[in-house]
Amino acid sequence: MAVRKPQYQQNRQQQLRGFCYAVQTGSISKAAEKLFLSQPSVSLQIQALERELKTTLFERRGPKISVTPDGRKLYELANPLVEALDTLPEQFAADRDGVEHGSLDLAAGESTILYVLPQFVKQFVEAYPRIELKLHNVTGRDGLALIRDDKVDLAVGSFIEIPDDMDYRPMFSYDPVLITALDHPLAKKKRVTIEELSRHPLILPPRHLSTWRVVDLVFEQHGLTYDVALEAGGWEVIKKYVALDMGVSIVTSICLTDNDKLARIPIGKYFPKRTYGVIIRKGKFLSSQSLRFLEVLEPQKKSTRKKKT
Repeated sequence: MAVRKPQYQQNRQQQLRGFCYAVQTGSISKAAEKLFLSQPSVSLQIQALERELKTTLFERRGPKISVTPDGRKLYELANPLVEALDTLPEQFAADRDGVEHGSLDLAAGESTILYVLPQFVKQFVEAYPRIELKLHNVTGRDGLALIRDDKVDLAVGSFIEIPDDMDYRPMFSYDPVLITALDHPLAKKKRVTIEELSRHPLILPPRHLSTWRVVDLVFEQHGLTYDVALEAGGWEVIKKYVALDMGVSIVTSICLTDNDKLARIPIGKYFPKRTYGVIIRKGKFLSSQSLRFLEVLEPQKKSTRKKKT
């Protein structure tokens, strides 16, 4: 008579799902919450996998876990399978109906939502009116957290440091520009040196955002210091206070319009171009909705390449 295996050993799909969720959340208890199971049940499933594969998938330090090299290899193999199964009903319905539907969640910062995404969002909504699109206005750091928790499909923005568990697909780039009030001493200059710039107070976005780190690095490389007159969130706010001559700022060219009453001086000699792109969690199975949105972005990427050549 065959010996019946315990329940936690019977369902390979559930084992792999619990393992993948534990990797993504960094917690077996959080993985259990996503599966609507108890924490001991998920622990037993993972232990069964470890016994069968004769390896250790997680290093356990009290309540904290970290994935081992073997665990990372298994995750790269298993996660696309788990995500394919999770999205099977949605994919089947889309193929059966012959019409794209479902939902797409995008994370992006306010500036990206205001200046970079509008034309692409418009194209996407017009092409796929039955797909429910949600824009999550968050910082880059919070966007990465949402991706890891599978609360959004993609994140769009300008990223300087790419975590090891993420893939970054750069799409387009824009030039850095120094902006000043129209009657500012630098306003009539065609070129400004970094030494001249260091003598004027700056208006910058909040310190935790990437712009501040770039400014820090550039001035440090030239052995110079700088003063910040005002820390303000959002390019529109920054432009408003620069126009009031409360300081100067370095912004990305995409945020400037013909209606802005500002002087603009190229500053690309010192500050790098700002690249925008899409962040995707490594090993993530991309839904048809995500793929459609990437297809909308792709022509812009190609046109940017042509401009460079």
